[in-house]
Amino acid sequence: MRTDTGQVINLADYRPTDFVLERVDLTFDLDPTETKVEARLIFHRREGADPKAPLVLDGDELSLSGLLFDQMEMPAEQYTATADSLAVYNLPAADPFELTISTIINPQANTQLMGLYRTGGIYCTQCEAEGFRRITYFPDRPDVLAPYTVNIIADKAANPLLLSNGNFLGGAGYGEGKHFAAWFDPHPKPSYLFALVAGDLGVIEDTFTTMSGREVALKIYVEHGKEPRAAYAMDALKRSMKWDEEAFGREYDLDIFMIVAVSDFNMGAMENKGLNIFNDKYVLADPETATDADYANIEAIIAHEYFHNWTGNRITCRDWFQLCLKEGLTVYRDHEFSSDQRSRPVKRIAEVRHLKSEQFPEDAGPLAHPVRPTKYREINNFYTTTVYEKGSEVTRMIATLLGKETFKKGMDVYFDRHDGQAVTIEDFVKCFEDASGRDLAQFSLWYHQAGTPLVTASGSYDATAKTFSLSLEQMVPATPGQTDKKPMHIPLSLALFGENGGKIEPASVEGAEYTGEVLHLIGRTQTAVLHGIGSRPVVSINRSFSAPINLHLDQSPADLALLARHETDHFARWQALTDLALPNLLKAARDAREGKAIACEQTSIDALLHAAADESLEPAFRAQALALPSESDISRELGSNNDPDAIHAGRQAVMKQIADRGIAIFTGLFEKMTTPGDFSPDAKSAGRRALRNAALTYLSYVENGPARAKAAFDAANNMTERLHALTVLAHRFPESGEAIAALSTFRDDFVENALVIDKWFSVQATIPGPSALDRVRRLMESPLFKRTNPNRVRALVGTFAFTNPTGFGRADGEGYRFLAREILDIDQRNPQLAARILTSMRSWRSLEPVRAGLARAALTEIEQAPALSTDVRDIVERTLKG
Repeated sequence: MRTDTGQVINLADYRPTDFVLERVDLTFDLDPTETKVEARLIFHRREGADPKAPLVLDGDELSLSGLLFDQMEMPAEQYTATADSLAVYNLPAADPFELTISTIINPQANTQLMGLYRTGGIYCTQCEAEGFRRITYFPDRPDVLAPYTVNIIADKAANPLLLSNGNFLGGAGYGEGKHFAAWFDPHPKPSYLFALVAGDLGVIEDTFTTMSGREVALKIYVEHGKEPRAAYAMDALKRSMKWDEEAFGREYDLDIFMIVAVSDFNMGAMENKGLNIFNDKYVLADPETATDADYANIEAIIAHEYFHNWTGNRITCRDWFQLCLKEGLTVYRDHEFSSDQRSRPVKRIAEVRHLKSEQFPEDAGPLAHPVRPTKYREINNFYTTTVYEKGSEVTRMIATLLGKETFKKGMDVYFDRHDGQAVTIEDFVKCFEDASGRDLAQFSLWYHQAGTPLVTASGSYDATAKTFSLSLEQMVPATPGQTDKKPMHIPLSLALFGENGGKIEPASVEGAEYTGEVLHLIGRTQTAVLHGIGSRPVVSINRSFSAPINLHLDQSPADLALLARHETDHFARWQALTDLALPNLLKAARDAREGKAIACEQTSIDALLHAAADESLEPAFRAQALALPSESDISRELGSNNDPDAIHAGRQAVMKQIADRGIAIFTGLFEKMTTPGDFSPDAKSAGRRALRNAALTYLSYVENGPARAKAAFDAANNMTERLHALTVLAHRFPESGEAIAALSTFRDDFVENALVIDKWFSVQATIPGPSALDRVRRLMESPLFKRTNPNRVRALVGTFAFTNPTGFGRADGEGYRFLAREILDIDQRNPQLAARILTSMRSWRSLEPVRAGLARAALTEIEQAPALSTDVRDIVERTLKG
């Protein structure tokens, strides 16, 4: 199952290992450049395995310094060691045996940030997906589970803290100036969940009493002086533990749970058993430095990694093709947690916005792949929105199909049946089939077929028969490697509304299964006839986004306006507002490209302003309603021949018309939606700030825009409002004295806070227009820009490429050429980071021909470069080929 050579790995080739790993004892003697690692591994040959098969262990840039067999030095002719593997021959046919493997590694030089590395004086590990093989030779695959004992030896002054997975066994002095600590994790785990942290960090501590009465010690480690900024993370952790007990019956299983926050980290966080390692941006927060979005992200990601304790750790993946089994499932769990902690409809809107802006383009482009792929070249490149977000949506559909109680029953079967195992998607689905008695074979196509289904709907009303006929047709587009698609089982939440806005309940439904307001589309085409409909209904389909589809349903502006005012499902109400706005934005983009005058249809503006002023709606919802579809949304809907400048100009013109018509409403909201008193990150207060900021955005299109935004910036007493005012100034009036002064003040106020300076970089990276590239280049020359820090590179280079279509996609192609050279530079240090930023080019074929040609040339420059990492070569070749 190796991927480091760049070979294609196929699901069909899976087979169990020839040897079973019984136990792992690790000893680390830490040194910045010469860390000694001793791995004592006990194996036995698997029953039925070839009695002459060698034991082949994975490595990555390793050098073997010693090898013992049952404590005796192994003869050289009995093994072969290379940097990438260790093969051992003539092993016992049945009896257990012990291998002791010694390696020496250089954490200081490990710029890939995979395996064991050292940054800022802290030793840290990242082993998912295949980083453990950079520490020692090992069967580095997720279906190899064993208990671990870990001994850590280090200089006591430099590393007073020595942490690993499991429960603390003890520690003591160890010779001149050194000490050691021992840890034991009794729960068998794969190597990707191994963790080690050593260094000098501050800590905040608390306890949690589980539902069975056990007291668990909770510790969050951060850099000294930052301890107060970890308080919200601790609160989120305790709420997560309580919620998982109440919602899923899952109790924590060790004596201690630890989180360590580090600044140099490739991912957001990692769920290592009992010792989560986090990018510090998802731990540290206070009102002066963190936005409401930061608080929400901390809450969600703390929950996500904690929930992995059961969905990912206690039950793990048989192989990496099953990645969605832990990630998609756990994303669903963290979404449900956040929905319960905050506003369910607002959370759902945010989820779908993210899905449509990130996963839908992935599904429609050259990097499309099924939720469970059947092959990969580099597993790191499959940590995608398809696996995570679409995987979550598939789990959500199971809950929709079966109902809340039966879904819970199926999850209980899963936990009971597979605890301590490495399992597959088929194992997971079987639990729900057994719990419900329902055949989910057709539904399982969601795991196996890539692409976003298109559902076309049309309705007709028969007043005489009092019936409403809903005709549906589904089509799943061709994707790389999959041209012939089968019909999916698509659950469509459905409601009908009368002309007075009241809900109409059908007396019966024929032609389709209809349960609990969910219509089941299972055929290529299908017509459902709803009886007992006394007047022409307005239909609402896919309420709460019950299925991740593109829906085409012709509805008049009047019908959409009715839904925008009367739909009882607030997600569907927001969707109606979006469906009103989007045609205007598409037309505006086309008109801007052709040099025509831009005019927005008044029904759309009136519906939007009605929602903004409706005090019966929560402020957070109203803020979402005012956030028009983004430029990337417009680009996705246009589909091809996209001109980023025209899309931007058209959207700006529509924003201006809304602002002019709603100036009184926006002025009132900006004044009313203050949050008096001390800052609180609670959902209600955050919603008020979001609506106030939305009003400020629209007010920037009317008189005194720069002065008003600068006054808001100066008056803000929290990062949410201050950063938003700064963004309005920089994006709307980049050359104004107010914007220049605010950017300078912001930098000077937070120059010592890396996470806030990341925001400063990102604000400037997203200033629209062709001059953005020159600004980015100047910022890269700043002493504040650090090429070795993934957060900083993502904040500037990644943000520019992903979220600045007019700057990155400027007409002369310089943005694409700039990115090509940056990718080649980053790839030399950190291939994972380079590959992920490169995915910003996935939709290049949708551009107008001149830009598309320039983008292709930039991609070809990357492809033709010598010595590309497997990560980058995989992405660039698929992007060009697809």
